[in-house]
Amino acid sequence: MSDESKKEESVNSMPPVDEWIEGENFNSTDELEIPDMMADRVIGQDAAVDVIRKAASQRRHVMLIGEPGTGKSMLANSMVEFLPKDELEDVVAYHNPQDFNEPRIRVLPAGKGKAIVDEQKALAAAQRAQKNNLMLYVIGIIVAIGVVYFIFTQNATLLWVAVLAGFLLFMIYRTPGQKNETMIVPKLLVGHDAGDMPPFVDATGTHAGALLGDVRHDPFQSGGLETPSHDRLEPGCIHKANKGVLFIDEINLLRIESQQALLTAMQEKRLCITGQSERSSGALVKSEPVPTDFILVCAGNLDAIQGMHPALRSRIRGYGYEVYMRNTMDDNDENRRHIIRFIAQEVKKDGKIPGFDKYASAEIIREAQRRAGRKGKLTLRFRELGGLVRVAGDMAVRDKRKVVRRDDVILARSIARSLEQQIADRSVEGHKAYETFHTSGYEVGMINGLAALNASSNMAEYSGIVLPLVAEVTPSPSKKGGVFVTGKLGDIAKEAVENISSVVKKFAVTDLNEKDIHLQYIGTYDGVEG
Repeated sequence: MSDESKKEESVNSMPPVDEWIEGENFNSTDELEIPDMMADRVIGQDAAVDVIRKAASQRRHVMLIGEPGTGKSMLANSMVEFLPKDELEDVVAYHNPQDFNEPRIRVLPAGKGKAIVDEQKALAAAQRAQKNNLMLYVIGIIVAIGVVYFIFTQNATLLWVAVLAGFLLFMIYRTPGQKNETMIVPKLLVGHDAGDMPPFVDATGTHAGALLGDVRHDPFQSGGLETPSHDRLEPGCIHKANKGVLFIDEINLLRIESQQALLTAMQEKRLCITGQSERSSGALVKSEPVPTDFILVCAGNLDAIQGMHPALRSRIRGYGYEVYMRNTMDDNDENRRHIIRFIAQEVKKDGKIPGFDKYASAEIIREAQRRAGRKGKLTLRFRELGGLVRVAGDMAVRDKRKVVRRDDVILARSIARSLEQQIADRSVEGHKAYETFHTSGYEVGMINGLAALNASSNMAEYSGIVLPLVAEVTPSPSKKGGVFVTGKLGDIAKEAVENISSVVKKFAVTDLNEKDIHLQYIGTYDGVEG
């Protein structure tokens, strides 16, 4: 017997959840052990986890495509667990006396950059203190001469001249001294401590300056008040992610220019920092190349592929992996226990709700079956399922219980309905009030259909209503029979009308070629599909 046949037989032989949960030996999900590594906490995406492990060991880029809530961000975050810690680097910017607008860049082992900057700051502080002391001594001597002269001559003119001279000396030498001291102090652009985890930088939704680096504008550009260009450098996410992971969700929302610069950083593994605004003084500054040796993990829905720069996707395909995330998994013993472990993980991550008993866990498993939409499957869209876990936990906290029970999950399911389901429920209430459909007996020309609300929604489940359809056949004035439909219908609903009309014409005893068929979808002002 093949593995697929064994798997199918295992799924078909699974007992009902209420019966199955009796064989589980735990009183609360707080008793369950949660894996330490994030990759081991990812559920139902075994193939994707294997790809992440291989990509981390070989430093390959990865593109994760799939529905929302299937674990793309968690997978990307887990990649840093497989990267080496001893390759981290510090990046320090120095003043360039030969070209003020091209700061020098130095790359050092992790921890060394911060030590050098601290040492230079201490040296600058000592020089500043020495200059201040010398200036105070000079001012004190000048004022002392004026005081002595006043004591012996009783002439205050020289005293006032000495005080004024001391004040002028203080004002003249204060500002240039600050400028020179700032120039000798380097700036730490990227710093790490020994033993730090490789960086994981989430650059989702960032603009060009935050992603690629920028140079701050300097309102004082002359007269000894300007800020040195190296001190105005701001590293971007691509620089902070050096030797780590750069994660960008919905990458198709990045501007094409940013995608091109990102491609350059991936190819060259370094990119200069320059001003992103041409109206800023930072546009004149361009640093030496800064390391950008990161692993790109980009994510999105299927439509994200359409908005990607072709060369960027080609780079990922040629030097990495493309992964299509699963949205369901088989309903078997192992995966049901994975759902229970998922509940334990959500409880621990939330930190404000109690654990679930076995019967509340069984209710969550039943909900995972329902949301999968297929027999013998469990959903992998855990984000919305986690929302149900948290609402059920809130119900237990409200009642001051130390464990979540089945009643809490049932109540939470009615409270945490999707917006589409709330609209459907309200529509049903309106139909009941006007008695627009019947639930017993029969009536010629009228049926109750099932319609989906907002079928293009990115939610983990569809919402639907029982919708009455009324039909009437009349002679066609033009002798060319047709189908006329009223109501706000989606594309699938319109196609369904065409399909069923052809079936009716094929099997109808009466010739309908010269008849008009009128269909009315009652109460479809909010739109329906299916």
